[in-house]
Amino acid sequence: MNINQFSLTLCSRTDIIKLLRNRGVPKVQKQTYIISDVESFEPKHIFDCGQCFRWNKQQDESYTGVFGKNVINVKKEGSKIIFKGITDGNIEEVCNQYFDLDRDYKQIKLKLSAIDDNMKTSIQYGQGIRLLNQDLWETIISFIISANNNIPRIKGIIEKICKTYGEKIIFEGKEYYTFPTPDELSKAEVVDLRKLGLGFRDTRVYETTRKIVNKDVDLQKLHENNDTNCVREVLLTLPGVGPKVADCILLFSTLKRLEAFPIDVWVRRVINELYIKNGNEEKVNKKEIEQIAKAKYGNLAGIAQQYLFYWKREA
Repeated sequence: MNINQFSLTLCSRTDIIKLLRNRGVPKVQKQTYIISDVESFEPKHIFDCGQCFRWNKQQDESYTGVFGKNVINVKKEGSKIIFKGITDGNIEEVCNQYFDLDRDYKQIKLKLSAIDDNMKTSIQYGQGIRLLNQDLWETIISFIISANNNIPRIKGIIEKICKTYGEKIIFEGKEYYTFPTPDELSKAEVVDLRKLGLGFRDTRVYETTRKIVNKDVDLQKLHENNDTNCVREVLLTLPGVGPKVADCILLFSTLKRLEAFPIDVWVRRVINELYIKNGNEEKVNKKEIEQIAKAKYGNLAGIAQQYLFYWKREA
């Protein structure tokens, strides 16, 4: 055995991945994009409404996050939203797509507010919410990790995954890491994921990654399929994806099925208090909630869900 062979035997699989990954750190010019007089854009509402896990509040009240191969800082100053960061392409195009800036949320809020006073009140609490167009693959893994978990722990686990298997990006002297691709994450065995703190979710993430890498579930075909129920059924075949997680993926990813209505404890509580009024909210039937959501909010149910969720949790 020569010296190089001996050295490699002393390196763990993770060490080797890091060595290969960090040989070249992307060097991209920092860009800035400013939008003025924007309505329906409040960073706190967007990043703290439960739809994403890679955005963190900074000391100056701005938020910094990683998506794709982009690191962006978002700050609101008066009527201006300032985006600055390192982006994989033109920052204006990147931000318009990711932050759903071409969608008219003013009209959506007017339409939903006309439904009833409850909806109108909820919108006043979260008037700056926008649904992000998050990468489908990242959204699948992130919401599998979210099962029976709390947001600080979810964010911590995802950050460890990215730091171990993603690519490094330097922005303003700090290290950030991309979310690993399916091929990159497929290098992780169950034991590797367990060491990152996934708990019972380690096997689910491992098996789902294999299904996607092997094209048992083709993400591109999901994007091309206009039948939301069909797409949901495919998502439900992934280990760790139940009905609520499937609806989160449908709503918060680039699939962007606005009729999807994820039901968690907060949503069940608010719908019960407003419309069903069952003395024991745990006995409220999920189908009954779905029927109310469909009848009241139609193809905007997912956006209505975010206003209701944020209102109930914040109020």
